[in-house]
Amino acid sequence: MAGCGRSAISGSNICFVHQTRHDEEIARVVNHVFANDTVKDLNVAGMRFAEVDFSGRRFFGCNFRETVFVGCAFTENFMRMCFFDFANFENCAFLKSDMQFLSFAGAQVSNCSFKETELAHVNFLGAGISGTTFDDANLYNSRFISADIEDSRFVNCNVMRVNFAHTRREKVVFRSSNTADAIFEMEVT
Repeated sequence: MAGCGRSAISGSNICFVHQTRHDEEIARVVNHVFANDTVKDLNVAGMRFAEVDFSGRRFFGCNFRETVFVGCAFTENFMRMCFFDFANFENCAFLKSDMQFLSFAGAQVSNCSFKETELAHVNFLGAGISGTTFDDANLYNSRFISADIEDSRFVNCNVMRVNFAHTRREKVVFRSSNTADAIFEMEVT
Protein backbone atom coordinates (compact mmCIF):
# COMPACT_ATOMS: atom_id res chain seq x y z
CA MET A 1 0.00 0.00 0.00
CA ALA A 2 1.13 3.53 -0.58
CA GLY A 3 3.41 4.66 2.18
CA CYS A 4 3.84 1.31 3.96
CA GLY A 5 7.62 1.53 3.50
CA ARG A 6 8.09 -1.98 2.09
CA SER A 7 9.29 -2.56 -1.44
CA ALA A 8 6.94 -4.01 -4.04
CA ILE A 9 7.60 -7.64 -4.92
CA SER A 10 8.69 -8.45 -8.46
CA GLY A 11 5.82 -8.42 -10.94
CA SER A 12 3.57 -6.36 -8.67
CA ASN A 13 3.15 -2.77 -7.58
CA ILE A 14 2.66 -3.61 -3.88
CA CYS A 15 4.61 -5.43 -1.17
CA PHE A 16 3.92 -9.04 -0.21
CA VAL A 17 2.27 -8.11 3.10
CA HIS A 18 -0.45 -6.21 1.26
CA GLN A 19 -1.06 -8.86 -1.42
CA THR A 20 -4.53 -10.37 -1.19
CA ARG A 21 -3.58 -13.76 -2.64
CA HIS A 22 -0.37 -14.86 -0.96
CA ASP A 23 -0.43 -18.45 -2.24
CA GLU A 24 -0.92 -17.31 -5.83
CA GLU A 25 1.95 -14.82 -5.56
CA ILE A 26 4.28 -17.47 -4.14
CA ALA A 27 3.30 -19.91 -6.91
CA ARG A 28 3.90 -17.19 -9.52
CA VAL A 29 7.40 -16.52 -8.18
CA VAL A 30 8.27 -20.23 -7.93
CA ASN A 31 7.12 -20.76 -11.54
CA HIS A 32 9.26 -17.81 -12.64
CA VAL A 33 12.33 -19.27 -10.94
CA PHE A 34 11.66 -22.75 -12.38
CA ALA A 35 11.29 -21.27 -15.89
CA ASN A 36 14.66 -19.47 -15.72
CA ASP A 37 18.11 -20.86 -15.02
CA THR A 38 19.29 -17.29 -14.36
CA VAL A 39 17.25 -14.99 -12.12
CA LYS A 40 18.20 -11.31 -11.81
CA ASP A 41 16.89 -8.53 -9.57
CA LEU A 42 14.09 -10.65 -8.08
CA ASN A 43 12.40 -9.09 -5.04
CA VAL A 44 10.43 -11.54 -2.89
CA ALA A 45 10.89 -9.77 0.44
CA GLY A 46 8.61 -11.19 3.12
CA MET A 47 7.43 -14.29 1.24
CA ARG A 48 7.36 -17.81 2.70
CA PHE A 49 8.64 -20.84 0.76
CA ALA A 50 8.22 -24.42 2.01
CA GLU A 51 9.78 -27.51 0.45
CA VAL A 52 10.87 -25.68 -2.74
CA ASP A 53 13.90 -26.94 -4.64
CA PHE A 54 15.76 -23.87 -5.95
CA SER A 55 18.77 -26.01 -6.95
CA GLY A 56 20.87 -25.45 -10.04
CA ARG A 57 19.88 -21.79 -10.48
CA ARG A 58 21.92 -18.62 -10.85
CA PHE A 59 20.75 -15.62 -8.78
CA PHE A 60 22.10 -12.09 -9.22
CA GLY A 61 21.12 -9.05 -7.15
CA CYS A 62 18.01 -10.64 -5.62
CA ASN A 63 16.21 -9.42 -2.49
CA PHE A 64 15.12 -12.21 -0.12
CA ARG A 65 14.94 -9.90 2.90
CA GLU A 66 12.66 -11.17 5.72
CA THR A 67 11.77 -14.23 3.65
CA VAL A 68 11.06 -17.59 5.31
CA PHE A 69 12.50 -20.80 3.84
CA VAL A 70 11.47 -24.15 5.34
CA GLY A 71 12.90 -27.38 3.94
CA CYS A 72 14.20 -25.68 0.79
CA ALA A 73 17.15 -26.81 -1.32
CA PHE A 74 19.78 -24.54 -2.89
CA THR A 75 22.15 -27.26 -4.16
CA GLU A 76 24.76 -26.32 -6.77
CA ASN A 77 23.51 -22.74 -7.01
CA PHE A 78 25.49 -19.72 -8.14
CA MET A 79 24.63 -16.50 -6.27
CA ARG A 80 26.11 -13.02 -6.34
CA MET A 81 25.06 -9.88 -4.43
CA CYS A 82 21.84 -11.33 -2.98
CA PHE A 83 20.34 -10.16 0.29
CA PHE A 84 18.85 -12.55 2.89
CA ASP A 85 18.85 -10.01 5.74
CA PHE A 86 16.52 -11.01 8.60
CA ALA A 87 15.41 -14.10 6.65
CA ASN A 88 14.57 -17.35 8.43
CA PHE A 89 15.98 -20.71 7.28
CA GLU A 90 14.84 -24.02 8.77
CA ASN A 91 16.11 -27.40 7.52
CA CYS A 92 17.54 -25.97 4.28
CA ALA A 93 20.43 -27.32 2.20
CA PHE A 94 22.96 -25.06 0.47
CA LEU A 95 25.17 -27.88 -0.82
CA LYS A 96 28.07 -27.44 -3.24
CA SER A 97 26.97 -23.91 -4.13
CA ASP A 98 29.01 -20.88 -5.13
CA MET A 99 27.60 -18.02 -3.03
CA GLN A 100 29.72 -14.87 -2.84
CA PHE A 101 29.09 -11.29 -1.72
CA LEU A 102 25.80 -12.17 0.03
CA SER A 103 24.26 -10.81 3.20
CA PHE A 104 22.56 -12.93 5.86
CA ALA A 105 22.64 -10.10 8.44
CA GLY A 106 20.25 -10.77 11.30
CA ALA A 107 19.06 -14.03 9.68
CA GLN A 108 17.96 -17.04 11.72
CA VAL A 109 19.55 -20.25 10.40
CA SER A 110 18.60 -23.53 12.07
CA ASN A 111 19.38 -27.11 11.11
CA CYS A 112 20.82 -26.16 7.72
CA SER A 113 23.82 -27.32 5.73
CA PHE A 114 26.33 -25.24 3.78
CA LYS A 115 28.53 -28.28 3.16
CA GLU A 116 31.14 -27.92 0.40
CA THR A 117 29.91 -24.41 -0.39
CA GLU A 118 31.88 -21.36 -1.48
CA LEU A 119 30.84 -18.63 0.97
CA ALA A 120 33.54 -16.03 0.34
CA HIS A 121 32.82 -12.43 1.35
CA VAL A 122 29.48 -13.29 3.01
CA ASN A 123 27.99 -11.28 5.87
CA PHE A 124 26.38 -13.16 8.80
CA LEU A 125 26.45 -10.07 11.05
CA GLY A 126 24.20 -10.63 14.06
CA ALA A 127 22.80 -13.89 12.67
CA GLY A 128 21.41 -16.63 14.91
CA ILE A 129 22.87 -19.95 13.75
CA SER A 130 22.05 -23.30 15.36
CA GLY A 131 22.41 -26.95 14.40
CA THR A 132 24.08 -25.96 11.15
CA THR A 133 27.07 -27.40 9.31
CA PHE A 134 29.59 -25.50 7.22
CA ASP A 135 31.85 -28.55 6.74
CA ASP A 136 34.35 -28.34 3.85
CA ALA A 137 33.22 -24.77 3.03
CA ASN A 138 35.36 -21.86 1.93
CA LEU A 139 34.37 -18.93 4.15
CA TYR A 140 37.25 -16.66 3.12
CA ASN A 141 36.82 -13.06 4.33
CA SER A 142 33.29 -13.60 5.63
CA ARG A 143 31.91 -11.93 8.78
CA PHE A 144 30.03 -13.49 11.69
CA ILE A 145 30.45 -10.41 13.92
CA SER A 146 28.02 -10.46 16.88
CA ALA A 147 26.45 -13.71 15.64
CA ASP A 148 25.00 -16.25 18.04
CA ILE A 149 26.38 -19.65 16.92
CA GLU A 150 25.26 -22.78 18.72
CA ASP A 151 25.69 -26.53 18.13
CA SER A 152 27.25 -25.96 14.69
CA ARG A 153 30.21 -27.32 12.75
CA PHE A 154 33.00 -25.67 10.76
CA VAL A 155 35.00 -28.85 10.06
CA ASN A 156 37.77 -28.67 7.45
CA CYS A 157 36.81 -25.11 6.48
CA ASN A 158 38.86 -22.28 5.11
CA VAL A 159 38.29 -19.56 7.70
CA MET A 160 41.13 -17.30 6.58
CA ARG A 161 40.26 -13.67 7.41
CA VAL A 162 36.83 -14.72 8.73
CA ASN A 163 35.74 -12.37 11.50
CA PHE A 164 34.09 -14.06 14.50
CA ALA A 165 34.53 -11.03 16.82
CA HIS A 166 31.91 -10.56 19.53
CA THR A 167 30.20 -13.87 18.71
CA ARG A 168 28.61 -16.14 21.27
CA ARG A 169 29.77 -19.66 20.42
CA GLU A 170 28.43 -22.69 22.25
CA LYS A 171 29.23 -26.24 21.16
CA VAL A 172 30.90 -25.07 17.94
CA VAL A 173 33.42 -27.39 16.29
CA PHE A 174 36.30 -26.02 14.18
CA ARG A 175 38.22 -29.30 13.74
CA SER A 176 40.77 -29.26 10.87
CA SER A 177 39.99 -25.63 10.01
CA ASN A 178 42.68 -22.94 9.83
CA THR A 179 41.45 -21.01 12.89
CA ALA A 180 44.85 -19.34 13.37
CA ASP A 181 44.02 -17.32 10.25
CA ALA A 182 40.59 -16.22 11.57
CA ILE A 183 39.74 -13.22 13.75
CA PHE A 184 38.06 -14.06 17.05
CA GLU A 185 38.54 -10.83 18.97
CA MET A 186 39.23 -7.32 17.78
CA GLU A 187 42.37 -5.65 19.08
CA VAL A 188 41.93 -2.16 20.44
CA THR A 189 44.83 0.18 19.77
